[in-house]
Amino acid sequence: MTATFGKLQNRTLELKDGLNIIEAPNETGKSTWCAFLLAMLYGINSRERDKAGFIADKNRYAPWSGAAMSGRLDCRVGADELSLTRTTRRQTAPMGDFQALYAGTGDSFPGLTGQNCGEALLGVSREVYERSAFIRQSGMTITQDAGLERRIAALITSGEEDTSYTEAADALKKQLNRRRHNKTGQIPTLEGELLDIRRQLSELDALEAQLQSARHQSEALSLREHELMAELSLHDRWEAAREQQALSEAEAAAAQAEQTAEDLRRRIQEDRIPENETIGRLRGALVNLETTRKSVNKARSERDEAVKVLLRAEAAVNETPFTGLTPEQAEKSPLDLDPKPRFPLWAFLLAILCGAGLGAVLWFALKNPLLAVVAGCALFGVVALAAGLSTSKKQSSWEALAAEARQRRNEELSAYTALYRANQEARAEADRRSATAEALYNTLSSNEQAILLEIRRFAPDAFDSSTADSLLRGCAVRRQELTKAEAAAREARMRLDLMTQKAPAPTGGSAPPEPPARSREAITAELAAVQADLSAARSAADRLAGQLHAIGDPVVLRSEAARLEEEIAALEGEYAAIRLAMDTLEGANTTLQNRFSPELGRRAAEIFSVLTDGKYSGVVLDRAFHLSAEQAGDSVYRPSALLSAGAADQLYLAVRLAICDLVLPGEDRAPIVLDDALASFDNDRCAAALRWLKEEGKRRQILLFTCHNREAAFFAGDEEVSVQRLTADV
Repeated sequence: MTATFGKLQNRTLELKDGLNIIEAPNETGKSTWCAFLLAMLYGINSRERDKAGFIADKNRYAPWSGAAMSGRLDCRVGADELSLTRTTRRQTAPMGDFQALYAGTGDSFPGLTGQNCGEALLGVSREVYERSAFIRQSGMTITQDAGLERRIAALITSGEEDTSYTEAADALKKQLNRRRHNKTGQIPTLEGELLDIRRQLSELDALEAQLQSARHQSEALSLREHELMAELSLHDRWEAAREQQALSEAEAAAAQAEQTAEDLRRRIQEDRIPENETIGRLRGALVNLETTRKSVNKARSERDEAVKVLLRAEAAVNETPFTGLTPEQAEKSPLDLDPKPRFPLWAFLLAILCGAGLGAVLWFALKNPLLAVVAGCALFGVVALAAGLSTSKKQSSWEALAAEARQRRNEELSAYTALYRANQEARAEADRRSATAEALYNTLSSNEQAILLEIRRFAPDAFDSSTADSLLRGCAVRRQELTKAEAAAREARMRLDLMTQKAPAPTGGSAPPEPPARSREAITAELAAVQADLSAARSAADRLAGQLHAIGDPVVLRSEAARLEEEIAALEGEYAAIRLAMDTLEGANTTLQNRFSPELGRRAAEIFSVLTDGKYSGVVLDRAFHLSAEQAGDSVYRPSALLSAGAADQLYLAVRLAICDLVLPGEDRAPIVLDDALASFDNDRCAAALRWLKEEGKRRQILLFTCHNREAAFFAGDEEVSVQRLTADV
């Protein structure tokens, strides 16, 4: 087998005849290989969907690598060697493309398709194979299946596999339930219809009486409705007369309003009052003048502040010793310092005199000319040195004073430069502020004169802004009075036109009618109540008539009731016949079970005794595969639920193997697949099972997948058993 299936990525597993032990640790792919073998034989059900706690095989075994699911199975069937391949062309149909070829050739094997491959090669359907020779640790128990049941029935009866007690019983039960199941089915439905028809017949008489009563009530209410409508007609004539009077009053009011509007319009034209648009524009211009005036005042205030800043800057400049000079000129002005002290001449002369005097004294006193010269020179040097030291100290003091004066002059120059530049900036700012104030004032004056000149065309007294604004407000008030008068005239005319349209035709010279005795509200309220009652009575009559019509003709209903009674009687007869058939089928099934169960039980008991080293000697089971076992020397059969988990697995394995012997075809025996089926067996019973499987392997191929190493150790050195060890990488 070569598989790209689940975690298996292009992996190959080679098997031999007889018993094959495939040892591999958990999560190595043992169960995946088993599922792959089943998929190669019977395909993947692409219609299967994931459910709660269940994952469909097409999703469970999708290749982890993301490749398409595919596989190849090389096998021998009789004398023929075949190569079966399944590939995936469409994602919705995994392994949907099937091909069966003779090994080593390109010739197709006739009659073998992806749908019938497993059943054609193994001789049984997938359901039968999974419940017999395909044994998983998690699926040791045997469940009831129609296919397995037909197979067993074929073996112990006529040999045909088209008979299943479960299917026949289910079909009869469906027919029985179709006729009656609790409160559902054909019979209860017909009984309900018959009961409904009888109820309808009983309702017909009651509805007919109610219909007659509703019709009498409708006639009485209709008569009262006509009387109230006549009373309302009297109200209409009286209100029409009042509307004629109101129409005359409206005509007079409209004429008066139109005359008032015309008088106001004429006086405004005589006084040359401008339009509202002009008034609004001029008043807006006056408002803008005030805004400009405020801007002028603000600009003048800013100008005055700038002049004050300029004066302070000029005063600061004038207080410096560099007044009238630019910073460059001030930097070039001389520094006033005292002259630098020099070696004094008198000190030189004094040193000569002292040296000469001392030499002369020594010359005449000691008569030693050399000593006199030396002493004179020494005294000269001492006096000259003293004078030189005094002069040097004075020069050092003068230089310190000169450096301090230069430092002070540099600081004064820096301060003067800053004051000079501040003065220049203050002067420029004062000039700019003055120019701005002057420009705003000129704009204010020119705009104000132009606006006042335009206003004096219709208001000669407007010589200043406040007077002009007051006169404009007066003009606006007069225009507003005219607008209100015109609107009142239009409303009066519209009211008159509306009243003229709604007013009834004049009645000529007839006298107005008398006022009605009751108010319109009282009459209308009573009429509404009468009309509501009349509508309800008519609706009730219509509803009753509709109900009578819906119920139908009594003759037709009685005929339908008779027909339903006949159908119910016929169905009751069929129900009894089907019940009898089910009882008969149950008896036949019991007879069939009595023929099948002993043979299967005997074969299962033989295998179970081998697996348990003779501890158990008997096995019984019913058609639903409920198992019980009998210990050797004990006459009591114990259900499988009372056995230990290991003993129960051994019992189910024995029954599975017995089913393989009895159900699977004798020729070209189908292989037995066991996926960790011996995991719960102890060492002794595992050894017994392995011995049995080795003997059975002489008749058919057996694949035993296990996660333990005891099976391989048991057959160590046995060349009749193939042992393979898979790793996580294989």
